[in-house]
Amino acid sequence: MCRSLFLAIGLFICLIGVECLFVETAVFTNADFADVDPTDPIITPTDFVISPPDWAPWGLLAGGSVVMIYSFTIPSSVRR
Repeated sequence: MCRSLFLAIGLFICLIGVECLFVETAVFTNADFADVDPTDPIITPTDFVISPPDWAPWGLLAGGSVVMIYSFTIPSSVRR
């Protein structure tokens, strides 16, 4: 169980690193565009912008691969 948990965590970290390679900026908004009046310039949706730093893609890929390699060194069955 512990082995598969570390493998899943490492894979998740690697996937986030791969996404950071291709994404320059991610913009999240919490506005419901069905309720926004386009003629009212005062009401603007609040945006949350994430821009990953330069080290993030390769750092996450390296860290995730280390965690995945570690998961293969854990014994598959632990005797109690």
